[in-house]
Amino acid sequence: MSEESAQFRVNGARLIGDRSGAVYWPAADALIVADLHLEKGSAYAARGVALPPYDTTETLNRLDACLVRFAPSVLVLLGDSFHDTDWQQRMAPKDAARVVALSRQIKTVWVLGNHDPVLPAGLDGEACETWDVTADGSLHFRHEPVGRSDAAFVRGEVAGHLHPCARVRQRGRVMRRRCFVEDTTRLVLPAFGALTGSLNVLHPAFDALFDPGHFNAWMIGTNTIAGLSPRQLTPDRS
Repeated sequence: MSEESAQFRVNGARLIGDRSGAVYWPAADALIVADLHLEKGSAYAARGVALPPYDTTETLNRLDACLVRFAPSVLVLLGDSFHDTDWQQRMAPKDAARVVALSRQIKTVWVLGNHDPVLPAGLDGEACETWDVTADGSLHFRHEPVGRSDAAFVRGEVAGHLHPCARVRQRGRVMRRRCFVEDTTRLVLPAFGALTGSLNVLHPAFDALFDPGHFNAWMIGTNTIAGLSPRQLTPDRS
């Protein structure tokens, strides 16, 4: 099944997965994104790895386009919005001004991640480890997903951190793309940032989150999102 967007329910909440990697929650009028990793390129450059310094601008452009398209009243960032705590020393002034303006133009919820454990000075919004909201369903936002057998697991968990992707073989070709992954009780978003890696949903890291064989992967293509079952997927080494 391929569509321009994906619609799924998580703990009763109807969510729309966008090709950008964002999720829109109509009942709460909230746009949700994970793992922007702003200034990752400059962080690598500082360590001698030559990467183009345009990832932050590209990521902010894509985020702005989503905000225009959905016009939400709330923006939820699921952690690792910044690649490290020194980003302000490296970010171009124009991009830094865009980040500050964004936090003041819309209610912004900064879920803290392992790369950004505190809200940077000068930014508005609410900083939190977790954020809970009830609309047409109850959702629990956090950065790193919790194992389904862990006492801290809450139904309706929406998280990032793992940068999920799906890999398929089709007509002799192999495709490996970012994806949403859900099982109606929880959702893991793909990384939104322009310069981020990804982890195959068949990797053992996902086994603690989803019952193997019983989840849905929504692979993001250029023009469509394809809903895939685990039996349609392939591991990276195959």
